[in-house]
Amino acid sequence: MADYSRYTVSIDYDRRLYKQDIAGSMAHAKMLAKQGIISQEDAAQIAEGLATIEQEIKEESFTWDPDLEDLHMNIESRLHQIIGSAAGRLHTARSRNDQVAVDLRLYTKETIVAIAKGLRGVQGALLELAERHKSVVMPGYTHLQRAQPVLFAHHMLAYFEMFQRDIGRFQDCHRRTDVMPLGSGALAGVAYQTDREFLAAELGFSRISANSMDAVSDRDFVVEFLAAASVCMMHFSRLSEELVLWSSSEFGFIRLADEFTTGSSIMPQKRNPDFAELARGKTGRVYGDLMGLLTTLKGLPLTYNRDMQEDKEGFFDAADTLATTLDVFQAMLPGMKLNVDRVSALAGESQMLATDLADYLVGKGMPFREAHGIMRELSRHCEDQNISLQKLPLEEYQKLSNLFQQDVFDITAQSSAAARDNPGGTAPGRVAAALEEAKKILEAAGDGF
Repeated sequence: MADYSRYTVSIDYDRRLYKQDIAGSMAHAKMLAKQGIISQEDAAQIAEGLATIEQEIKEESFTWDPDLEDLHMNIESRLHQIIGSAAGRLHTARSRNDQVAVDLRLYTKETIVAIAKGLRGVQGALLELAERHKSVVMPGYTHLQRAQPVLFAHHMLAYFEMFQRDIGRFQDCHRRTDVMPLGSGALAGVAYQTDREFLAAELGFSRISANSMDAVSDRDFVVEFLAAASVCMMHFSRLSEELVLWSSSEFGFIRLADEFTTGSSIMPQKRNPDFAELARGKTGRVYGDLMGLLTTLKGLPLTYNRDMQEDKEGFFDAADTLATTLDVFQAMLPGMKLNVDRVSALAGESQMLATDLADYLVGKGMPFREAHGIMRELSRHCEDQNISLQKLPLEEYQKLSNLFQQDVFDITAQSSAAARDNPGGTAPGRVAAALEEAKKILEAAGDGF
């Protein structure tokens, strides 16, 4: 007869929660002794045995037994081997249901803090790029068509803002994860006078769960983490797409460092932006992790069901994927070289100054809609003649309006950017102020949120 026991085994992946599991068990034993539920001697033995197990796991000398199915039973079994019968008292007033819930919440909180720190590092890299090229004007795009000139720094700060929102989402997730479920038992609470507030303080939680049934069955915080990770990866995917486009010969805006490009097996000239492409591709993987957990949870009745064992692999995968993406971008962005001559030249080419020329006519008294129509006609004429607006002779302008004078040629990419001098605009003064505000945000955050 076939052995299907491996189908229920989770030790291959839940073992990475060992630090949190041991921390939870130590706090639980301490609380049990404080409440007189077990003796101080037993609690001391349990703590000593758990410390030994933690060291064994760190040193990779711990033997994981798949027959014991999960992390919790492996640690408990080894504790029995080390300290004997006192180990059997550790599980008093506790279930694996609330035990795994506290482990996963502790791990999620730590992961969020690490991710927020990584996002600050990426923001710092973007800020450094923006500072390095803060006076450079480049083409801005809509529909992937050249639209209006913008400062390169303004473009980089757009991603700074995206990642700032991501940090806010992770902050919100951290707040809702910061709830201590231990003491909920299997589903109904426990028949002992435990001190859950003490446990929360020992484990660094700000509050305790209010309903035992909800506490053991809640995985909203994991869903929320995966949702925040998905949005964050989407932002990295958008940035990656621009790096892929900008590094192509057709754009020629940037050059990525050699360590973040790869060659072709048959085309020696190739410098493929593989790291950016992989970040773009891995975004779908994180989306899949989110959809997987939502699908797992959608039909579960209260309270704990074994389906919830499937909450971890996707979570770990998404957390690892995002963490490595953060590492890559913190390293890749500082080495990115901007082709200043290329982007500056293109910023004033084609018909990118058409809106400014319409505004020029408005400034001389023409209604905007009329000015818009004139510039649309002029732009089409330039496209037909394969000439830029700035190369168009004055007499061609004046065929459509006598309001055009020699000063029309004073309108440049630089003057276009400077004219957008309102809050959130791309004018140099506004961008300089935004750079200073971004610096303050990073300084205030330090190593935290």
